[in-house]
Amino acid sequence: MKRSVQLAVGAAAAVISAVALTATPADASGSHGADVYVSPHGNDRLSGTSAQPVRTLPRAQELARERAGHANGDITVHLAAGVFDLSQPLKFDARDSGVNGHRVIWQGSRGTEISGGKQVTGWHAVPGKPGLFSAPAPKGLDNTRQLYVNGVREQRAQGPLPVTVKATATGYTASAATMAGWRNPTDIEFVYTAGEALWNIQRDGLGQWTEPRCPIGSMSDTTITMAQPCWDNSTKRVLFPDIPGRSVNMVGPYDLTNGRHPTYVENAFEVLDTPGEWYLDRSSHTVYYMPRPGENLRTADVEAPALEQLITATGLHDVSFRGIQFEYATWLTPSSPEGFSEIQAGYTNTGPDGWAVQGLCQFVPNGKCPYASWTPEPGNITVSGGSGVEFSDSAFTHLGAAGLRLADNTANTMVRGNVFTDISGNGIEIGGVDQPTTGSTHDVQVLDNHLYGLPREFHGGVAILNGYSQHDVISHNQIDHVAYSAISMGWGGWPDKIKVAATPNNSHDNIVSDNLIHDYMLSLDDGGGIYTQGITGSSLATGEKVTGNVIYGQLGLGKGVYTDNGNTYENIVGNVIYGVAYADVGTAHVDYRDNLGNNDPTLIQGNYWEQGDKDGNNKGVITQDNHLLANPSAAPKSIMDNAGLEPAYRGLLSRSATGNGVPAQPTRVGAFAADGKVYVTWNPSYAFNNAALDSYLVTAGSRTVSIPAAQFDKQGYAVVDGLANGTSTVVTVRAHNRFGASTPSLPAAAVTPGPLAGKVSDAPTGGKAVPSAGAVSLHWTPPAAMGDTPIVAYVITVSDGRTITVNGRDALVTQPTAKGMLRVVDGLKPATAYTFTIAAVTADGPGAALTVTATTLS
Repeated sequence: MKRSVQLAVGAAAAVISAVALTATPADASGSHGADVYVSPHGNDRLSGTSAQPVRTLPRAQELARERAGHANGDITVHLAAGVFDLSQPLKFDARDSGVNGHRVIWQGSRGTEISGGKQVTGWHAVPGKPGLFSAPAPKGLDNTRQLYVNGVREQRAQGPLPVTVKATATGYTASAATMAGWRNPTDIEFVYTAGEALWNIQRDGLGQWTEPRCPIGSMSDTTITMAQPCWDNSTKRVLFPDIPGRSVNMVGPYDLTNGRHPTYVENAFEVLDTPGEWYLDRSSHTVYYMPRPGENLRTADVEAPALEQLITATGLHDVSFRGIQFEYATWLTPSSPEGFSEIQAGYTNTGPDGWAVQGLCQFVPNGKCPYASWTPEPGNITVSGGSGVEFSDSAFTHLGAAGLRLADNTANTMVRGNVFTDISGNGIEIGGVDQPTTGSTHDVQVLDNHLYGLPREFHGGVAILNGYSQHDVISHNQIDHVAYSAISMGWGGWPDKIKVAATPNNSHDNIVSDNLIHDYMLSLDDGGGIYTQGITGSSLATGEKVTGNVIYGQLGLGKGVYTDNGNTYENIVGNVIYGVAYADVGTAHVDYRDNLGNNDPTLIQGNYWEQGDKDGNNKGVITQDNHLLANPSAAPKSIMDNAGLEPAYRGLLSRSATGNGVPAQPTRVGAFAADGKVYVTWNPSYAFNNAALDSYLVTAGSRTVSIPAAQFDKQGYAVVDGLANGTSTVVTVRAHNRFGASTPSLPAAAVTPGPLAGKVSDAPTGGKAVPSAGAVSLHWTPPAAMGDTPIVAYVITVSDGRTITVNGRDALVTQPTAKGMLRVVDGLKPATAYTFTIAAVTADGPGAALTVTATTLS
């Protein structure tokens, strides 16, 4: 093999039979002689037998087509271990399908890899640039957005803008001409990271759930002109003339003035200054990389993805792909003037007039229909109009778009027992949003997959994205350490913002069950563990079923199960939800289909949660028979044990689909100063490269402290003391595992330590208590006036003498927009009256207290 690091993807053969749809193994079908054998060490002039394998996948495909019509059973294309490099996508169509009720099975061996990458060799030190190396770009590599060293994704050169900028109609005016002389200006991107505003972190972008990117068009002196149409699609909106402050697309902000501030600059040679960063100079056809300590580029496997798609399949049926690692593909549209003008979940505004017409349908003249049909993220592996297709026992990794796209009108298809990780965008995409009433994506099963460590580049992406569909089942997956929402279902509900019914669609009978979701929304906000919007059926009987899921460990502001705009007929039954910032389940929206003032019909029943809402019917939102979860250990063992991967697939949790290395860098670092110290918070790394995080290294000025990862997870912030008052201090954070430390984060805005005035926070507001027999769910809203510094915690005093400190990221992130806090206090006696006081804690200490009383149930 050409790679110095072998990425094993095969699983035990016993799993294969459990994964198969209705296929009979080829060696038992009586058609073994029709099988095709292919090996990276074969020869395409041979016959393709086990003794004479062919070399390339296109030749194996030709032989499989020839033999399919003559076989009396399934045909298996046996892929030997090794790397199959593609020079162009492998295209499948109806000719590659099974015949006469039989299947064509593309069966990998342990270590089979299908790659769209080019190996970069010939490295040498760059004169006059200590630590920097370069190599000629491989033949056929004209552009890429990713580089991998020994199976680990490295950071494309990034840094803060070296100037301040002021937005104009076409871009920016810079405070100095510093950037005007930078090389290859049209390859440089501005990145606009959203998320909630927190401490001195500002909110850029097009909504808390987005991270748009726009390339530069040109630079001259202090004038920066941004590329079109990305600039207009990201800075313009059509407004309703008779609805003040509401854009016609209804998604995200209508006033984009604040969203024009670039968070940082990427893909500029001039900011290549840190080990682990790289840059492709397309004009000189040269790859630059600054190796990390201990990396030897003479022996390292350095891979640059060249292809944008590995496999495309149109009209394919009765075909299985098993035991294959799909790797090293990119996506170049964001590098073009189109950029990446994100609306939600990787869908983007595109075209020269996208902002004015795309997906605006009946709401504007010449609006393109249907409503909200923006441009989807492509898949590096894509099936369109397929039926009976199977992907199993495989890995989707080192990919630059969405991993696997099952596009409109895909049916009877199974994705089971796979690993999805190190993917730039969405993990799995099912169906689409451009056929709300005519499409027929149905009976897609996504079962027993492990999705983690994604999206790596387009951080508003989700692990599993499902559009308009019927009878889909998303079950027994484990989704962890993801940047935004874990599962997103449905579309087209936003018209309720203007008191119009959600877009009619033919979705019904979809199931999201028994998934284990944790450590999600680690980068952006306003999402959920399971997010749904739009109409999900024609009644509660046919509406979406969200059952038996275990959801916990949310970092960003959102909900465990998020019922967003127009979400109608969803059943949320028998789930375990805890450790959520803001709400376990929410939110109710008015149902405008009948104009009777009802809410979208929803059933919330039999869940174990910390929210603790009482039984009731809120205009169609039925809440009944739920259970206050006193602490996670009290959750029913039957639900906890059943959620996530089934026993036959739990080996996926130890399967490596990346190289060994340091973790990715933390993001969105924020700070504030106090007397001789700074407080620091950040969004944690979620890509570990086969070694768990053990700590974070926080650097404030010249001082660096190590913070145990477990301490940060519990507390949500760190403190660096021993600093000189009156000195401007810049903070960065690195994530650390047993392989070493990540590249430093982008710096937080500078802060200056100094004495505080001693002004403490006002009291929280809106307090209430929802009791059970032995516990109380306390709810409150952060105070409007916080005192000298932001809030870092809360302290609850209980009339039984206990004092409870409330730490965690939710204590920080709920404050700027005054979103609700909740905590469960357990260990209480039944039928007993209790008093609770809640005070916000700042760097000055606890502030004024809110008092709440409750009597536990008997």
